[in-house]
Amino acid sequence: MKILNWLLVISGICGLIGIRVLEEKLFYDPFLGYFHEANKNIEFPIFEWGKLILGHLFRFLLNLMFSCLIIQGLFKNRQWTIQGAIMMIIIFVISLSIYLYCIHNHFEIGYLFSFYMRRFVIQPLIILLIIPMFYYRKQMLEKESGNKES
Repeated sequence: MKILNWLLVISGICGLIGIRVLEEKLFYDPFLGYFHEANKNIEFPIFEWGKLILGHLFRFLLNLMFSCLIIQGLFKNRQWTIQGAIMMIIIFVISLSIYLYCIHNHFEIGYLFSFYMRRFVIQPLIILLIIPMFYYRKQMLEKESGNKES
């Protein structure tokens, strides 16, 4: 059973890497080149709102799926996997809303702020917080159950 869990974690990590490597081919994102230039004076890209939002949603769903594989493989707890997914969905909805507002205002709110909001939209950064949080939670539950046995 341990091998299956490690296969879930490895396939989740490989999936997230694959998304990053193939991002230009898989997703509609005219801001990819804009932010790669790291030049605030570059011309604001022309884009289609619908395609942009659908592209981000598709990318998020793939990131969510692979992130959930990692959580499930590490903690073997379906309830925690669901909780992790809900946290990721909440963060995505909030950050996508802010990022779309930034786009609407042509990043007048700030280039770096918009850049980092975009990171939360396209990258599964929240997994870097969820894994340590669940690990700590697991340690506390094990410690608590150890105290009850004494």
